[in-house]
Amino acid sequence: MADLKELYDYVDAHAQEYIELLQKFCRQPSISAQNLGIREMVDMIQEEMHSIGVNPEIIETSGNPIIYAELPGKNSERTLSFYNHYDVQPAEPLEEWKSDPFGAEIRDGKMYARGATDNKGSLLSRLCAVKAYQAVYGKLPLNLKFIYEGEEEIGSPHLSEFAQKYPDRLKTDGFAWEGGSKQLNGPLEVCFGVKGLLYIELRCKTAASDLHSCNAAIVKNPAWRLVQALATMKDANDHVTIDGFYDSVKEPTQYEMDCLKTLQFREEETKERMGLDGFINDLTGIPLLKKLYYEPTANIAGFKAGYLGDGAKTIMPGQAVVKMDLRLVPDQKPEEILKLVREHLDRHGFTDIEVVPISGEPPFRADPECLFAKTVIKCVKPVYGMDPEVFVSSSGTTAMYQFCHEANLDAVMFGAGNEGSNIHAPNENIILEDYINAIKMAATVMEEFALAQEEK
Repeated sequence: MADLKELYDYVDAHAQEYIELLQKFCRQPSISAQNLGIREMVDMIQEEMHSIGVNPEIIETSGNPIIYAELPGKNSERTLSFYNHYDVQPAEPLEEWKSDPFGAEIRDGKMYARGATDNKGSLLSRLCAVKAYQAVYGKLPLNLKFIYEGEEEIGSPHLSEFAQKYPDRLKTDGFAWEGGSKQLNGPLEVCFGVKGLLYIELRCKTAASDLHSCNAAIVKNPAWRLVQALATMKDANDHVTIDGFYDSVKEPTQYEMDCLKTLQFREEETKERMGLDGFINDLTGIPLLKKLYYEPTANIAGFKAGYLGDGAKTIMPGQAVVKMDLRLVPDQKPEEILKLVREHLDRHGFTDIEVVPISGEPPFRADPECLFAKTVIKCVKPVYGMDPEVFVSSSGTTAMYQFCHEANLDAVMFGAGNEGSNIHAPNENIILEDYINAIKMAATVMEEFALAQEEK
């Protein structure tokens, strides 16, 4: 391993500068689902990239633009790509935030803001790593590519446009992917894959408008129709009962199961942090981890119908909507699961319920034995003082498949988050020490991957 003490000291000396930069970015909303602040965020990233000697290309799509740039390095034969996203989730429910979700307030060593971890902390940690490396050593050790998209939080619906139009820009020796997490006071997590996702809406309309609730005696209630339909899709043991749902599920290999034995999943602390009495089916140990990382889900994300204001209003809703996300595992495919949902509803007498696809991502697993993966794992201990936890697959979803599957690219996820970051939830936060360490980690990976060689 290279001695990067001078670089680490430089990062520590400029930590406040990097923290203030993250505050600046988090104070600018960039919510793709609401088309809020996207162009302003693009301008901020463009300005920041100018500071590292890059004039990024703003590539327009049918949706939000993709920011692309290249930066040459000493080893012109080795390329590392950084994939991140600049959009964030909506901040609602606002009343559950303890401070302004776009205020980037710092309390007890943490910055609280929507997007602090997902994904602005990760994005900036890599840009700051480039800045620091240039300041200390000059030219970068290898070629870099930057690919930043603005629709990851709505399922990356236009990322494939970029991939199909610019296949040469995807070519790389390794993708440092967005996201990544760390145990509180524990090891960094290094991950080689993600679950897939199918996001849908189920819609039911039984009347032209809301009606007086006395009509409930003779008019079908759309909320009840959805409740009855949902009841056919999962049983009391959390087993998904959509016909054919598990038919394509690939059972985890022995290697994948062995990886679970290395994970430091602190069950009691997790339950306390989440406010839980217990996990589903009172699972614990390896069966709990297997369900979390290797099994698909069918989740109700939201339900909208009727009157939810203060006091009483005796109405029967004319229409109702439920949002669902279904996390998928190899070898499930979003389009196949969508078809199964439609067929299941029809078979059970719910032809009146409309199924509307919102987004879909197939699951992806990279090769944990590839050179890039081995290099990232080797880089963790010098920064964090302990070896990483190695995950074959995250329990979440990102657009790895679109970039990496067809091109057979290697991707590794590591980043600045932690298990208590509350991503997608109120009071999202990032531990400032983790953010500074993520800068050191990105710089270390650049240095080590530049000269890494396959073992003979």
